Formats: sequence, structure tokens, C-alpha cells
Amino acid sequence: MHNRHYAANRTLIVQCRPASAGESRMSDEMARPHERGRDTFAELVEGGKERLDHLFRASPGLAELAVGTVYGHLSHRPALDERTREAVAIAAIVAADCWESPLSVHVRTGLAAGLTPAEISEILVETAAFAGFPRAVSAVSKLPDLFAEAGSPVPPEPAPREVLLNALDHEELQGLSGYEVQVLTTGSNTAVALFREADGTLVASAQADTTGRKIKKVTVLR
Repeated sequence: MHNRHYAANRTLIVQCRPASAGESRMSDEMARPHERGRDTFAELVEGGKERLDHLFRASPGLAELAVGTVYGHLSHRPALDERTREAVAIAAIVAADCWESPLSVHVRTGLAAGLTPAEISEILVETAAFAGFPRAVSAVSKLPDLFAEAGSPVPPEPAPREVLLNALDHEELQGLSGYEVQVLTTGSNTAVALFREADGTLVASAQADTTGRKIKKVTVLR
């Protein structure tokens, strides 16, 4: 009886020990990509660090993991450019039905990386076919405010690639209709069409300007 009483009332003493060298290295290794990620995000979004601090204020540890992984590591992998990477992220976020803070963050960083509002809208169209219309519709409800924040009209202007493809019958380009054409988006309001021979030889290029919805420049190399 005495022993049971003692066990029920004994005090648990926890002794804290200093972090080992291995634990300190692990902490440093996590901190480095986190700081790199914060710097990357701040380059893309005005007041980025403050936004991150506010978003993750209840869990700094989650910020260290999420920001370090997405913006400290993935953003610096060379196989995808930032535009493509953000397009993938937006599609994945919509497919996962995470259309609150994650979508807002990546629409902002996507615009900063060079995606146009029209391209982001088209990503939702594409995602709807694979992930379901309810998720895409929920996500699209967030876009007007985000586009307005970026100074874009709603609905957005056509994407540069769309403008250029629609203009391929332009009189200046009619003589190039027999060549293979590759259309590349080169900026937030420009796209370039490259006309090539079957062997890949570049024959001409044309640049489209989204703002004016017209062909801006045609260069014929031969």
C-alpha cells in the first residue's frame, strides 16, 4: 500500500541536455533552405517575407518545412523554368481542392514569374477536365480579386500565344504558311512564332503584343 501511494505521488524530473552536434547540423541544414526560400518569395511578391510570417504565424516549424521545400529547393531546380513550375503548382493546388491561401500565394508568384492572367484562367479550364468542375469553379471564384490586385482586367486579355496564333493569317505572315511554326511565350505580354524548314532551319520570326492584340514585328531571315 505504501509503495502504491508513493508511485502515485512521485515527481517526474526531466533533465534537458544540450543539442548534439548532429542535431545542430540538422537544424542549420533546414534553416538554410528556409532563408533561401524567404528570399526567393520576397523577390516574387512585394512584402513577401511579411506575408509568409503572417501566414505561418501559428506554426513557424511548418513555414520552415514548406517555404524551404517549395521556394528554397524546388524553385531552384533547373529542369523547369519558373513559369512552368508555377503553372504545375496552380494545377496541383486546384486538383487538391486547396483553393484558399495556397492558391492565392501561387497565383501571385505565378504572375510574378511571368504567367499571364489568361494563362492562369486556362490552367483552371484544363484542371477541371481532370480534377472535376466543382474544384475548378471554387478556385475561379478567387481569381477576380487576385487579378485586380495585379492590375489586370476581368476577364483577362488573351494570352500572348493566343494572340499570335490567331494572327497567323496576317498578311505579313501569309507567305510563311508552308513552314513549321513554333510559338513561344516570351513575356507577360509578348509571344514569338518561329518559322522553320523541315530540317529545322529558322526562316522567320514574328512577335505578338498582347496589349494591342496584334503582330508587333516580323523578321524574315531569308
